[in-house]
Amino acid sequence: MSDPLGLISGASGANNNPTQGLGNLNKTQQGPGFKSVLMDNLNTVTSLQADAGKAAEDLMTNKRTDVEGVIAATKKADTAFKMLQAMRNQVMEAYEEVKQMRV
Repeated sequence: MSDPLGLISGASGANNNPTQGLGNLNKTQQGPGFKSVLMDNLNTVTSLQADAGKAAEDLMTNKRTDVEGVIAATKKADTAFKMLQAMRNQVMEAYEEVKQMRV
């Protein structure tokens, strides 16, 4: 299990201090930004879709004979696209919720 906030790492042992990991909250953690993660995921999905398209094209032109591989590539691309679409929907829902907030 990952611990991105650092709240669990020091909590093992006999010390049951609930504020033990909270010192890490004040530090800014450097990591990839939302834009870079989103762009990486978009590039991955695009690559998987291109691979699936190439596999289907190769199957139709008899350059390839494994139907299972083509189906697997297509399913993989479809699943990646659905996950990216679900992420987009969640971001849009969060945006709509923030937009409705009264200041």
